Amino acid sequence: MNNLKIISVVGARPQFIKSAPVSKAFNENKVNEIIIHTGQHFDPNMSSVFFEQLHIPREKYNLNINSLSHGAMTGRMMEKIETILLKESPDFVLVYGDTNSTLAAALAAAKLHIKIIHIEAGLRSFNRFMPEEINRVLTDNLSYMLFCPSEESVFNLKKEGITAGGDKKINIVGDVMKDAVKLFSSNEKPKKVNNRILVTIHREENIKELSKLKIIIDSLNQLSKQFEIIFPIHPSTKNKIKQNKLSLSFRTIDPLNFIEMINSVKESSLVITDSGGLQKDAYYLETPCVVLRDQTEWIELLKNDVNTLCPINKKDISDLVIKKLNFDYSFDADIYGNGDTANKIVKAILSGG
Repeated sequence: MNNLKIISVVGARPQFIKSAPVSKAFNENKVNEIIIHTGQHFDPNMSSVFFEQLHIPREKYNLNINSLSHGAMTGRMMEKIETILLKESPDFVLVYGDTNSTLAAALAAAKLHIKIIHIEAGLRSFNRFMPEEINRVLTDNLSYMLFCPSEESVFNLKKEGITAGGDKKINIVGDVMKDAVKLFSSNEKPKKVNNRILVTIHREENIKELSKLKIIIDSLNQLSKQFEIIFPIHPSTKNKIKQNKLSLSFRTIDPLNFIEMINSVKESSLVITDSGGLQKDAYYLETPCVVLRDQTEWIELLKNDVNTLCPINKKDISDLVIKKLNFDYSFDADIYGNGDTANKIVKAILSGG
């Protein structure tokens, strides 16, 4: 057993998926990893199924903190994580992405002078109204090892004065989600089903404002006249649609597990989403994507013309989708590494950065 003790903190669906290849690499290198699950995602379809399906080691601690405001959730997580860190005395605390779980763990570790490892460092949407942007900026500033998916993310850190050297070790390693897709997807060429569109909507700014949610649903209703809509519905989105009595002319289904989701992406002609992770999954699985947001932190996908932003202040979602379905895409660029990011991360940790 390696002498290093690392506490990894997860809490949301994308973090479970990202942790699968990293935990595998830790296990192969005999690193002592202890997992804290904050409970931020608690629905079985959004949480426990991922541990089982992706063979992630079960968490040692489950904080069961969810369904609270941002401040309350982050504060309670900090309190409980601090208690665990004092008990376990890890060498590092490892966090993923930009959720409340990420920030809570980073703050708790920083105040106890425990070194923080941040996977997916340097991403920026440049929209401080997004809670995720606040979380990722603060976490990057607190972190000791920053693992970046691209040159662009390193450039973002440098613009903010976060540079390698001293108490910062910055590495470009690629995207760990590519590892996960590679690990759990077959090597078969995607078999597209004509006229099938996969949709996921969950981001707060899209479901909290009724005007935006109505535009999205109206557009999907319009598209459903020509296309088969596959809509695995997030619990929060389902509740908002029900509360506002919005009618759907297409069928929704329960949230998909990761393997079901990547198979659905493979088969679809197009993805419509406001997710951060699904934008990249679509690219890795050679499916064009329309992103229902004003900005994206994954700007390389825009630069390579595989993703398209569609702000919801417009009512032309359906027109844009039809236009994009007829666009000739190329998925040849190797934007975020070759699928060995987890090994690069663990190797850097073991070598001291």
